[in-house]
Amino acid sequence: MVRPGAGAVAGPGPDGRTGGSPAASWGELAMTDVDVLIAGAGPVGLTAALELRRRGIGCRIIDRLAKRAPYAKAVGIQPRTLEIWEHSGVLRDALDAAIEMRGMQIYTNGELAFEVQLDLPDEVPYGFVALPQYETERILAGQLARLGTCIERGTELTSFEQDAGGVTATLAGPAGPQPVRARYLVGCDGAHSAVRTGLGLDFAGGAFPEQYMLADVVADWSMPPGVGIRAQHQSDGKTDDLLVCIPLPGRSRYRMSMFVPPELAAPDPQGAGEMAHGLDGSRAPELRHIQAVLDRLAPQPAQASDMRWSSVFRISHRIVDRYRSGRVFVAGDAAHIHPPTGAQGMNTGIQDAWNLGWKLALAVQGLASDALLDSYDAERRPVGEQVVGQTVRDARTGFDARPDDPAAMILREAQLLVGYPDSPVAGEEVTGGQLAAGPRPGQRAPDCGGLRRSAVAFPLRLFEVLDPADHTLLLYAGDSARAARAAALLGAAQRRAHGRLRGYLILAPGTPPPADPVPALTDSGGQFRAAYDAAGGCGYLVRPDGYIGYRAGQLTEPGLLAHLAGIFAR
Repeated sequence: MVRPGAGAVAGPGPDGRTGGSPAASWGELAMTDVDVLIAGAGPVGLTAALELRRRGIGCRIIDRLAKRAPYAKAVGIQPRTLEIWEHSGVLRDALDAAIEMRGMQIYTNGELAFEVQLDLPDEVPYGFVALPQYETERILAGQLARLGTCIERGTELTSFEQDAGGVTATLAGPAGPQPVRARYLVGCDGAHSAVRTGLGLDFAGGAFPEQYMLADVVADWSMPPGVGIRAQHQSDGKTDDLLVCIPLPGRSRYRMSMFVPPELAAPDPQGAGEMAHGLDGSRAPELRHIQAVLDRLAPQPAQASDMRWSSVFRISHRIVDRYRSGRVFVAGDAAHIHPPTGAQGMNTGIQDAWNLGWKLALAVQGLASDALLDSYDAERRPVGEQVVGQTVRDARTGFDARPDDPAAMILREAQLLVGYPDSPVAGEEVTGGQLAAGPRPGQRAPDCGGLRRSAVAFPLRLFEVLDPADHTLLLYAGDSARAARAAALLGAAQRRAHGRLRGYLILAPGTPPPADPVPALTDSGGQFRAAYDAAGGCGYLVRPDGYIGYRAGQLTEPGLLAHLAGIFAR
């Protein structure tokens, strides 16, 4: 099935492909209907589509649901996700629709056991917010539509086969069965993923015996706004009654979760396993069920009202044995499912898609090295394993002990400590104590302020400078001679990266820019030097996803180009 003129479309077509590049530079374009097919239009699939479309890659995104689900399933938005959304262009809309999460109060047997304040270091640009999942999907889908791609609703993947040149899939939709040929397939289709099943991936783990109910309600009480509540009754060290209230936008509105009463409980499904995960809309709790739990556990008298929706749900904990099989990938709940403690699930899935998007775009354009796509599994699966393990431990302990290191716990929950220390596409050249206090390869590039640019009246943040589509090379110069050498190095790096690299000289205060016209920023307050432990001649290569890919105490052309050869094809 070949679309006429697929190699030179003048603008975005129905699948979002943009033209302007010769067919030869895009590989076997004429043999495919679309570059990337994405199954699942939740936050993870939408993120993957956005990352591809921002880079001019054609994609189709399908979802079996005829319309967006109205449930506030995933609510907590981590600071790292807000950083991602700044680069994706949706941050303003998200913050406009969200409310700040300020902390969490934990009650045990009617007494306040401890309180967590969601405080972060000053250099972290964003805090924690709460946003219903349907709002997250609305915002991401709106941005995707502005890029020329809309969700194909009421359409699901029924089967697929892959070969050396691509993936042939069959879709079932309003017009009946439809064959589609794609260069790559990304499964973001949730816990019951057809993509994962089609690949035959192992999905090892288990299920929690408890059943829960969720509800979106107003609570008439005087608890502080923006503060989550966890109230539990424990006997012999075990939690036998539970109430968790997460604030939502709106006066005194919460998403509440609690154990299911016996009258709403259902037997374990045949074979249990992965099918015992997610919402079960056939058993909708009533307001009286919610009120009964509030009467038992709420820290103060509360009256529930204005219930928007409710459902029963089950929880499993599982992770696949690999995130990639040939030209097919899985992300989000299709790859890992676990308890919702700490609001890690959706945020982890968004980071899966954020990690994969730029790599897949380079592969579609024929610019990726052989190792780059393999790094998706190598980097993200250890993160998934850690998240599954941590959330299971948190769910089983019931938050019955104070954290040993509250500051580290907050950074972990914020997903600011997620990193790829063992990434096969990360490297460094340092000797002695060079860059010892700076971010290491595989770590998140920290933000900093105080960067001055000529003709700009106000200081800039580093995150405003980093390129969200391509690599950014940061070269620190403390004198004119080093600045001149850095300018020549930047040109060589851009050629090796096929132009998919932006570079800046970061100048120590008082250092004049070189004669060559290259972008230069003055570290006026020394914030960059402090955050990156920078000294004259050093350099950092920041990946499109905001992680350090390479660093050197004294950046040289051979070392930098050797690293770029592991990212970019010849």
